[in-house]
Amino acid sequence: RFLILAREPIISGTDRPYKTSIVFTLEEGPGVLFKALAVFALREINLTKIESRPQKKRPLRVVDDSNKGSAKYFDYLFYIDFEASMADPRAQYALEHLQEFAGFIRVLGCYPMDTNL
Repeated sequence: RFLILAREPIISGTDRPYKTSIVFTLEEGPGVLFKALAVFALREINLTKIESRPQKKRPLRVVDDSNKGSAKYFDYLFYIDFEASMADPRAQYALEHLQEFAGFIRVLGCYPMDTNL
């Protein structure tokens, strides 16, 4: 892979297959990861990679509840690659919908898929 940096976003076309890479965090709540991934499924966007990593700034959170004791859980960053260009309205609508569940979203890049390996 190669990296291209630009001050302004470069919008890719829809003339050939593209992949887009994003990273996001999720708000707390039951089924939030399911809802976040469903925004792609509802638009028939194929996910090619899903990876989660604990956040470095707050990797472990402890909750003290007098009735249930203390609970420990991690705050995660989710990295996803999906098969769509950012010029594709399905991808744009999916990311708009994802904002309902995400505390943070960043598009890392959009690049042509190499279909001739």
